[in-house]
Amino acid sequence: MSAMSGDGNGGAAESAGSPSATTRTLTMRGTRIDSRELFAAEREIIIAHGEDVYRLRLTSQNKLILTK
Repeated sequence: MSAMSGDGNGGAAESAGSPSATTRTLTMRGTRIDSRELFAAEREIIIAHGEDVYRLRLTSQNKLILTK
């Protein structure tokens, strides 16, 4: 099973400092996605959930922080 990753909300991507939207394929094993795949190119990803936008960041201590 694979999941598509991409930012359908261009404004959120621009405000996060990303120069352009990118689409890539992520591998899922059951309901699990390896965080190394999520953060392969960046240390922050934008998650659109309904009308809300969240940021998932990888810290320098290898922790995850989710903010709205």
